[in-house]
Amino acid sequence: MPITNLPYDGRLNGRAFDLRHEMTPQEKRLWYAYLRTYPVKVYRQRVIEHFIVDFYCPLARLVIELDGSQHYTEQGKEYDEQRTAILEQYGVQVLRFTNLDVDRHLDAVCAQIDSTIERRVAELRG
Repeated sequence: MPITNLPYDGRLNGRAFDLRHEMTPQEKRLWYAYLRTYPVKVYRQRVIEHFIVDFYCPLARLVIELDGSQHYTEQGKEYDEQRTAILEQYGVQVLRFTNLDVDRHLDAVCAQIDSTIERRVAELRG
């Protein structure tokens, strides 16, 4: 059973606020074209544990991450794996897309987000 309230490090709230105002072009595109008006609440640059995730849908317990070039280094891959493992311990699923996915296949990205949210909500409502 997932934990209802996720832990967070309040010291990161200021940085999360800054990141909401400094989104990458791909984050802006996904947010303004789709997630901002999604039928269930999705937050951007949300603090969970000691991380700031790109997008979080609490109803589906789903994190959506957009990966830029820093995620493809060995250090970046290792960090992402550790972060995903910690988030999964809280019953949170992490859905990843590349920036290129958003640039070239936005409709497919949105469709996958939609189907994942629907599936997760159904699973969690059991």
